Amino acid sequence: MTSKTGIATLACMNKGTVFVTLAVIFLVASYFISRTVRENRTVVIYVSHDQDYSQPVLDAFEKETGITVKAVYDTEASKTVGLTNRLIAEKGNPQADVFWNNEVTRTIQLKREGVLEPYIPQRSNRIDPIHKDAEGYWTGFAARARVLVVNKNLVAEPNVSQSLESLTNIQFKNKVTIADPRFGTTGPHLAALYTIWGEEKFTTYLQHMKNNGIYIAQSNGNTRDMVVSGEMMVGFTDTDDANDAISEGKPVRMIYPDQDEGAIGTLIIPNTIMLIAGTKHKTEAMQLIDYIISPETESKLAHGKSAQMPLLSDVDVPDNVPAIETIRAMAVSWEDVYTNLPKVLDIAESVLLQ
Repeated sequence: MTSKTGIATLACMNKGTVFVTLAVIFLVASYFISRTVRENRTVVIYVSHDQDYSQPVLDAFEKETGITVKAVYDTEASKTVGLTNRLIAEKGNPQADVFWNNEVTRTIQLKREGVLEPYIPQRSNRIDPIHKDAEGYWTGFAARARVLVVNKNLVAEPNVSQSLESLTNIQFKNKVTIADPRFGTTGPHLAALYTIWGEEKFTTYLQHMKNNGIYIAQSNGNTRDMVVSGEMMVGFTDTDDANDAISEGKPVRMIYPDQDEGAIGTLIIPNTIMLIAGTKHKTEAMQLIDYIISPETESKLAHGKSAQMPLLSDVDVPDNVPAIETIRAMAVSWEDVYTNLPKVLDIAESVLLQ
């Protein structure tokens, strides 16, 4: 016969066994749920910045966090414009969570179209207000500049003027190239000139460039390549394209134009990162944005062939990357540049592209 004490002991053992069993079941279930959640963590990013430069950053984020990054890149010729139009078309059913844009005006367009949702990255307070949206719709990082790339074999260094206006001189006839302003950073560059000079001087400048035989290339990269080959003496391009050629030992040098006292300065163009409204992976999207707005990411982009200039302070950079504050920058508002862009493209199309 079982004693009452034995029954009580058995009951306690049964309760303990049940508790242990439930605990094991809970832990096992939690493990599989957690693993499933980790395996399913994904972020979709549209990227207009060159894949050669941006993919290593995204690969590093994926490796560090375990979040799968699905990146959509655009072509060299249609980048920024193509992805902007795609994001607007998908506004009712967003397919992207984050947009990494390589300029600012199309980013402002997306904000005005209601495609973006505000998000202020963790290090936003370390970014100069001129390089970010006051309401948190976008944040700038890793800047480029609009520069001149010059073939050293064709143009002796003392003979190269550092003014954009000098390129209308006869010595450069049929030897200057610029990318199609309807795509990429050329349009915003022209819109910045329009904003500073006004319509009359801007239109006259384009007409003089046209009369001097300026060649309209397909892209900034194509512009650089024509100067590298010697087909052209001078090209308007971006620092990343110029640095790419310089790092490969091509016979070119880079000039930051209009740096003299009282000159208009050089256009500085930050990359921009932004959260898409209606994102399906908001937590992962915010984590990716925080990762991109970091000294580590800016250092990667500075040390790469793109040699981009950090907007955060205390970032490790190579000797060939200047501090952003050492460059005389064009004093223009990006909102004004965006507002003037349609008018500028109309003028450019009628003067340069006919």
